[in-house]
Amino acid sequence: MLKGAVAGRYAEALYDIALENKLVDQLEEELQAVVRVLDETVQMKKILFHPRITAAQKKEVLAGLFAGRISGVALNFLNMLVDRQREIYLADITGYFTGLANKGRNISDVKVTSAVELTDGEKKNLAAAMAKCTGKQVRLSYDVDPKLLGGVVVRFGDKVIDGSVIARLNTLREHLRQIS
Repeated sequence: MLKGAVAGRYAEALYDIALENKLVDQLEEELQAVVRVLDETVQMKKILFHPRITAAQKKEVLAGLFAGRISGVALNFLNMLVDRQREIYLADITGYFTGLANKGRNISDVKVTSAVELTDGEKKNLAAAMAKCTGKQVRLSYDVDPKLLGGVVVRFGDKVIDGSVIARLNTLREHLRQIS
């Protein structure tokens, strides 16, 4: 609970600053790049998240790694997180920030999981249907999960549309148990 509240609060504050300075796209890219670097570099993550390494040392490492590669606003934000001992929340803050940016752009991220790889035509039809359903421009990402047996599961926002065969079989199984 605390994690979401902290990440949301910092993301909203940064988003307001980014919006005011017309830096939303740039900051989103920079934060995502920083998170990628941390995910790919275990040693960097250990340094940044270690409680015995001082804030000054962490900021020095961040400056050495990112100065000149990210904007001053992004670097100042990272330094502020370190000063307030909130660096552990960076990935969550970045996720919330991206969500706020997408909401501002009227974009909805949609995750589609299917039993088999969808054809280009199916993807196009699904994108059009989701745009109509959400009233927003959609960005789709696709996964394949053979356990679904058939059909698709669509996730957007806090909604899930489960049109998979396995879900239908489970529903049928529960229905048969109730009438037995």
